[in-house]
Amino acid sequence: MQSQDQMIIFRNELLNYSETFIPAQVNLLSKYQPCYVGTKVLNTQLLGNSQVIAPLDGKSKLYRLLFMLAGYTLPTWLTRVKKVNPKLIHAHFGVDGVFALPLAKKLQIPLVVTFHGYDITVDDCDNSLSGWMHRLYKIRRQLLFKQSNTCIAVSKFIRSKLIEKGCPEDKILVHYIGVDVEKFTPNPDIKRTPVVLFVGRLVEKKGCEYLIKAMSQVQSVLPDLELVVIGDGELRSSLEKQARECLTRYRFLGSQSPDVVKNWMNQALLLAAPSVTSVKKDSEGLPICILEAQAMGLPVVASHHAGIPEAIIHGETGFLAAERDWQTLGEHILTLASNSTLRESFAAEGRLHMEREFNLKLNTKKLEAIYDSILNQT
Repeated sequence: MQSQDQMIIFRNELLNYSETFIPAQVNLLSKYQPCYVGTKVLNTQLLGNSQVIAPLDGKSKLYRLLFMLAGYTLPTWLTRVKKVNPKLIHAHFGVDGVFALPLAKKLQIPLVVTFHGYDITVDDCDNSLSGWMHRLYKIRRQLLFKQSNTCIAVSKFIRSKLIEKGCPEDKILVHYIGVDVEKFTPNPDIKRTPVVLFVGRLVEKKGCEYLIKAMSQVQSVLPDLELVVIGDGELRSSLEKQARECLTRYRFLGSQSPDVVKNWMNQALLLAAPSVTSVKKDSEGLPICILEAQAMGLPVVASHHAGIPEAIIHGETGFLAAERDWQTLGEHILTLASNSTLRESFAAEGRLHMEREFNLKLNTKKLEAIYDSILNQT
């Protein structure tokens, strides 16, 4: 790659286990050579063989605080980043966009920020560190809107939230990340088993408690239908307790690798994604697992929430229920679990929908066209 093709992928912490969508997109870049930049490395496996610059990892918390509060960058860090000769910074999540602003200014290069969900939906402030960081983000968010070159919304819903928070409409582009439809392809030799699959962090907005209620209703009719929960989080203990009290067949598998998740998607009957708006107004952007499931020929029963209706066509590729309406959620699960013909129809239509609108390879080319346009204007 030539030097003019170099770019930075910025995430303050590289990367949370649930953020597989970032390297999935990065790994398909063809015109730009990415370098991950952040202050701390969390997961080397997700970063793969990409170049990584995280000079504050393992150092005093003071350096990280100085960077987040005042944009202070160690001279050695700035020197290493300059040697990459980046032409553009792409920050994931609005909070990280705020942190990346000073770096973009020092490098005198454009800043692109992708907003994924909580970073533009949450209004809550609390006394925790995350609450402190969010308050700082809220103070500087208008500056981010003003000084960033482009704000990417992962769904039309997120676009509407950006506008509500004061982002100029002409700076917003809706861009679906998508799913690798070549990687996520069902193996017809694997037999489907009576499993309802849930994949996601065990936090309030994922709505797993409503799925457990729905499955209690479902298992009174179909006792052999099992709930398999993949993911971890602060609510795991309470959710396991709830499941023990009302379900006969269930498993909590904790966090699993992408390959394990894919295998479960290949053998389950359907995926449930009962997302809700949390009490802190935290919402989804567009859950990638919904896209992966449909690419795998797995019908989805989900909530009519945030960007989900943009990916699921009710009655054609899946079913939608109102948030927290576990009775309707259960009815949809029963309908699909009891009707193999309908499941096959939804599976085929869902796969086509992913190929046409949510193809990661094609959508990443569109992202690179966005980069090209920004650089041509600067």
